[in-house]
Amino acid sequence: MIPVKPTCLLLDLDGTLVDSAPGITTSVMAALQAVGTYVPSAPVLRTFIGPPMYESFRNVLGLDEPTARRALQVYRAEYAENGALDSRPYDGIPELLDKLAAAGFPMAVATSKVEDQAERITRHHGLATRLLTVCGTSDAAGRETKQAVIREGLLRLRARGVDVSRPLMVGDRGYDVESAAAEGTPTIHVQWGYGDATDAAGAIASADSPEMLAKMLLDETALPAPA
Repeated sequence: MIPVKPTCLLLDLDGTLVDSAPGITTSVMAALQAVGTYVPSAPVLRTFIGPPMYESFRNVLGLDEPTARRALQVYRAEYAENGALDSRPYDGIPELLDKLAAAGFPMAVATSKVEDQAERITRHHGLATRLLTVCGTSDAAGRETKQAVIREGLLRLRARGVDVSRPLMVGDRGYDVESAAAEGTPTIHVQWGYGDATDAAGAIASADSPEMLAKMLLDETALPAPA
């Protein structure tokens, strides 16, 4: 394969830049208790981190639509009040972003998290200064899927004058890989998040640490072109 250097990067947030499991899972438990349904095991709760929360309520737990909508409302309120800042950047992430910014990579966050909370988290942890935009889901904008978030993120980068001809997604879940592929964007899978080996299926590469990811992105010979 011919090595290729991306022209811009889309970075997942939960499980890629920040360890947000405590705040998310606690907020999910509060939401499920509020609507009177059972709280699943810790491993099942971890699968909620990444995909849109409404989809997890519907598809993982099988909640009917009205119950899932109520649970989503409670979750968002609980998360905004108590959960959002119960998170931390993974070790090596600030240094990774500094290296990539110094190398000239335009970067944006593309997350299934509601956009205002994603902005709040990146500001709180001092990550926002390295990013050109933070794009998340938005009910008002009708942006409910990761694919739609990726599309919007690229539109925003293009509007900032960024070359988006060779974008690259970085994320920890198969949902990131599949959503990016639907927009014609390859993905590097990261192993320190909430997925497992199966989540790397379809990714062009998998990195086991921020240091390894930096090597892949900064050393062009280490990054393969999509097949």
